[in-house]
Amino acid sequence: MFDRMRQAVSRTRDTLQDRMDDLLTLARPLDESALEELEGILIASDVGVATSQEIIARLRQQSSRQQIQNGAELRRALKQEMLRILDFVPSDSRTVAAKPEVVLLVGVNGAGKTTTAGKLAAYFQNQGKSVLLCAADTFRAAAIEQLEVWSRRAGVDMVRTRQGGDPSAALYDALQATQARGIDVLIVDTAGRLHTKNNLMAELDKIRRTAQRLVPGAPHQTLLVMDATTGQNGLQQARLFTQAAAVSGIVLTKLDGTAKGGIVIAIARELQLPVRYVGIGEQMGDLIPFDSGAFVDSMLEE
Repeated sequence: MFDRMRQAVSRTRDTLQDRMDDLLTLARPLDESALEELEGILIASDVGVATSQEIIARLRQQSSRQQIQNGAELRRALKQEMLRILDFVPSDSRTVAAKPEVVLLVGVNGAGKTTTAGKLAAYFQNQGKSVLLCAADTFRAAAIEQLEVWSRRAGVDMVRTRQGGDPSAALYDALQATQARGIDVLIVDTAGRLHTKNNLMAELDKIRRTAQRLVPGAPHQTLLVMDATTGQNGLQQARLFTQAAAVSGIVLTKLDGTAKGGIVIAIARELQLPVRYVGIGEQMGDLIPFDSGAFVDSMLEE
């Protein structure tokens, strides 16, 4: 896990540590100019202005108490602050009382929802679980066909309807199929359009009600799929989805494609949501559970 996470954040780590080299070789207590420089480095890594300021304020307090005497202590203190933010976010996964576990994927078009659905299906299968995919994105052209490709790659069945059909009807059929077959996990790919917040809320509410009618407690996970390369620009869209869809966690795709992996920390603080999975490549197995310790250790190696 650490090796794969290290590879995923290599671009962020190289950029971050190149800029921090002088700070991390400090042989003196941290001063205000060094703190200001560090704040700029964090912001440039997409940690976000508010989150960076919070981290710097806490480091300033430690420095004033002479708890940070050199670069090595600064690195350890910075890692502790990052972990504090990441681990503060509560886990909101629901208990699955009866099959199937329903996992709803939401997010804007282009974030990687359909690809994530296929990779997530393969991940659950590797855990020995049976999986069914539901093509509830009936709006985007070729979305159903794209999910069908991923279902074949993952070796799982898929329930579909015609393009332009009712997403809730597709979900209803899929839920009946999972119950009839004793399937462990149903993964639902939803539309990513954001015409208006009200339209989005209405459609997602209908999907949730359909799931709850057949499976008490469903959906058990509502995962917002975000593209890491969009950075801070993706946070506003993410806020709309978290309000509309009762999001319980984040899937962050394309983490390996950005030098601004600090967005993970911004997500935790600003959205108050845990990152559950990260995409680290194009292959079927390139979706891994997020581990805060491995992430921080990979970002700031000693």
